[in-house]
Amino acid sequence: MDWKTLQSLLSGVNKYSTAFGRIWLSVVFVFRVLVYVVAAERVWGDEQKDFDCNTRQPGCTNVCYDHFFPISNIRLWALQLIFVTCPSLLVIMHVAYREERERRHRQKHGDKCARLYDNAGKKHGGLWWTYLLSLFFKFIVEIVFLYILHTLWYGFSFPRLVQCAGVSPCPNTVDCYIARPTEKKVFTYFMVGASAICIILTICEICYLICQRISRIVCRVKRKGAALHSPSSSFVPRPNNGVPILKPGGRLTRNAGLRK
Repeated sequence: MDWKTLQSLLSGVNKYSTAFGRIWLSVVFVFRVLVYVVAAERVWGDEQKDFDCNTRQPGCTNVCYDHFFPISNIRLWALQLIFVTCPSLLVIMHVAYREERERRHRQKHGDKCARLYDNAGKKHGGLWWTYLLSLFFKFIVEIVFLYILHTLWYGFSFPRLVQCAGVSPCPNTVDCYIARPTEKKVFTYFMVGASAICIILTICEICYLICQRISRIVCRVKRKGAALHSPSSSFVPRPNNGVPILKPGGRLTRNAGLRK
């Protein structure tokens, strides 16, 4: 995927997002995607090659590296970014479905027919639920990946020395050294912090959508109640040379010309 395609996708996501969603998208693009592409890949460029152990036993270094790092940190971040951004694309697909349905409806019934949607990109009905479910999915993905990262890498820390013991084909306890552990720790904390910010923004957006929906429902109920209890004029037919008499408040008064 080139930058032009990525830019068009991000522009589409940004178009149908709330204010919190736009901030979330900026954080993902600037503090996660760019940092991942520009810096993180170089830090973890060839980490297995730089994993040094004090043994010459064939295969021991590879086995020890696989024991301590079953999943590469940089590849786990790549999967996290993919799973986090995919739900936003579902919103774009839903809007595209609405627009296509509207186009076919007009093609079948003519341009002057009633519209199916006042605004295909407005978050009402099924699109609102799609957007809300995408936020919950992003929240769950962020939490799951942070838990995996915390479990696999000793609480987001990179020790300088790890000891590989009882792992075949290593004959005894082998000391292995991680390349650039401090730099990797800094980048790990940075990416975890960016994930935490995204989680907070996602929670804020969920609360915003729910409160906005509740507010609209309450306003709609109030308008209906006001319409039912609004004062109305009473219409009483009364012959007055064939013309009915209309008096406000439902009070009927006789015409002076008809008292005789």
